[in-house]
Amino acid sequence: MDTLILGATIVTMNEQMQVLVGGYLGIENGKISYLAKVPPKEKPAAIIDGTGMVVLPGLINCHTHLATAVLRSLLDDLPNADALEAQLQKEDKMDSRCAKAAAQLAIAECLRFGVTSVSDLYYYPNATAEAVAQTGIKANLALSSYRFIDACEDFDFETDEQCQELRRVAEKWHGYDDGRIRIDCGIHAEYISNYKLWEALGSYAVQERLGMQLHLSQSQEEVDSCLARAGMEPALLLDCHRMFAVPATIAGGNCLTAAERALLAKRKASVVVCPAADAKLGRPAAPILELVRSGLNVALGTGGAREAGNLDLLEAMRAAALSARATAGDPAAFPAQAGLMLATVCGARAQGREATCGMLKLGMDADLALVDFTAPHLMPCHNVLNGLVFSAKGSDVAMTMVRGKILYQNGRFSTIDLQAVVQELTSYAIPRLFDETRD
Repeated sequence: MDTLILGATIVTMNEQMQVLVGGYLGIENGKISYLAKVPPKEKPAAIIDGTGMVVLPGLINCHTHLATAVLRSLLDDLPNADALEAQLQKEDKMDSRCAKAAAQLAIAECLRFGVTSVSDLYYYPNATAEAVAQTGIKANLALSSYRFIDACEDFDFETDEQCQELRRVAEKWHGYDDGRIRIDCGIHAEYISNYKLWEALGSYAVQERLGMQLHLSQSQEEVDSCLARAGMEPALLLDCHRMFAVPATIAGGNCLTAAERALLAKRKASVVVCPAADAKLGRPAAPILELVRSGLNVALGTGGAREAGNLDLLEAMRAAALSARATAGDPAAFPAQAGLMLATVCGARAQGREATCGMLKLGMDADLALVDFTAPHLMPCHNVLNGLVFSAKGSDVAMTMVRGKILYQNGRFSTIDLQAVVQELTSYAIPRLFDETRD
């Protein structure tokens, strides 16, 4: 046995929602090899004292834009249209070097907050993949494709610049490190692309067995615009063009109709709710309980740091629970375990990783977070699930582990030179994006 965590409260998130108080969790070759309330007979090579700690499956952030960490707090008080225009102006100056440094910063933030896997929908996927490969986190990466293609314009997947970038990235990175990195197809949204791109990406995704990521129905304005242009809701329109021929991860879902929810459930799509980002951007929250009742797998995301302010998935989990309870007018409508499900089990399912992570079970990857429950705001702990959802913060995470390797512990990162990342941001990325005297 390589490592033994002892004396902790272990929240397994397994089918029985088993919680082991004062339990023992053993790790060997990156997998969970022992899980019980009694100590193992085998002597471990290393011991982690979990007294006063809670161990839970690593959190899974199913929607973010890592490289937008460089835009954090810049545009928070602007109307959304103005903020988007200003963001696009900065993104026009971005390059792969900027994106990689910003992604490294965002990954450090994720690990600090107990996140072991992310789904990223953005540009510069090769640079982001390099950051993911170096830092040890898991990731599903998608190029946020957009194309204003005229109906009469020729379009060829084999020559389109973004489509070929996707192909190169998929050939290089999909399945990297025994599947630690996965590449998905993706579009930013229905309203800045059209059917030629959708059908090309759908066909490529089917051919290569890739997933799909996109934003969908985040606002009523988006839905009304699609109805005016196409005479049908966005999900129904995209389905006509094969966008849901493979499992899709849909960020938003705030304004889906009942018919759209039923269709997406039939297509085995997952909807990722981002309640903290929605509230910050002044959008109505996604109807989590309606989505679940429709048979959809509902996972949790933060959005990018530009939208959400931070990548604290524990904060997003609390926001999801509060939103669902407020909408239902009933605290019993959304128990704490449901919030934890969104951030673990359902997240793994959305990423296609449910066989290897999302729970603490024998044989699964040792992806986990250790949360220090000795802080004043976490005591006394009458119910550990309630404590995790309604009281814990990302800053309470003491350790984050992926495949048995400690990537963050007590302020230190084992795979990230945070000082060097900050130096790269301050000496290159920030001047490039924000120095108005530069071309």
